[in-house]
Amino acid sequence: MPAFRPRKANQGPRKPLVRSRRPDKTYVVRHETDLLSFVKEKLPGQSERNVRRIIANHQVAVGGAPVSLFSFRLYPEDEVTLAWEPIRKKKRKNLPIIYEDEHIIAIDKPSGLLSVASDKEKKSTAYRMMSDYLTMNDRSARLFVVHRLDEDTSGVLLFAKDRATQEKLQKHWNDIVTKRGYYAIVEGSMEKKEATLKDYLFEDKTNLMRVAHGPKGAKLAVTEYKTMAEKGGYSLLDVDIKTGRKNQIRVQLGHTGHFVVGDDKYGEPSDPLKRLGLHAYRLTLVSPEDGREIDLRSPMPGPFRQMFFGDGKEKARGRKDKGPKN
Repeated sequence: MPAFRPRKANQGPRKPLVRSRRPDKTYVVRHETDLLSFVKEKLPGQSERNVRRIIANHQVAVGGAPVSLFSFRLYPEDEVTLAWEPIRKKKRKNLPIIYEDEHIIAIDKPSGLLSVASDKEKKSTAYRMMSDYLTMNDRSARLFVVHRLDEDTSGVLLFAKDRATQEKLQKHWNDIVTKRGYYAIVEGSMEKKEATLKDYLFEDKTNLMRVAHGPKGAKLAVTEYKTMAEKGGYSLLDVDIKTGRKNQIRVQLGHTGHFVVGDDKYGEPSDPLKRLGLHAYRLTLVSPEDGREIDLRSPMPGPFRQMFFGDGKEKARGRKDKGPKN
């Protein structure tokens, strides 16, 4: 990186401090530290003054979100990107906030949006947009990943706003979370209108989940479902997962011969919705701070309702969904 040269008065917006055609560089944090110290360590050839200018110029991102606070806290597994051009903030768009308090924030994630950054995409993610939303009013604000939804799955996505809350939720997830409800649209008519699926799953060499013949080298996945409606060779299911295995709904339902529609990873089902037929409609948890119940809900997507009910009203068998709670 070239040495920084101070601007003259009335010179206008600062130009990027680094100009290169080389790709941005991303580093994984190994121990808790602050942003300035971490960037100084990764740029040993730069003076502290120049490192400060690089950070202030929005050329550093954490989890894909630009950060300009020198004392910003970093924790193990955080990903810090040093960019060759200033990183613009991402405006929160089509990300309704379902619930927010001092410790957590939940959004209604649309299908087609990544929860967090991937090797191929670091900019357009729910994490990035919500991080930018929080830091607009408080540069020291942080967002922490608690769980994830697949890119093509829509619905309730929860983040923590401090490290302590994240650790409590992740370490005691099965005790804190009492309900994880999904709507799933699958091919065919279910032989059993409601059932509990128990399978051992393992991840193969292609990073896809498979049903194992036994428990060795695999983990138990438990999924309950009830048939809500059937129409035109498709079934709408109310699914409750008891374990949090990767892709468990898609894999277990597919293993019964009823693949989730629009699923291009498992099987070759039809795609009537032009999206994955999976929506996380409910996440109920006990607050790790005060023990009260927090019931987070997202309404059934319009295309799901239209496909089965036509009139836009959800007519589940004996069930009335009250929608999101604020």
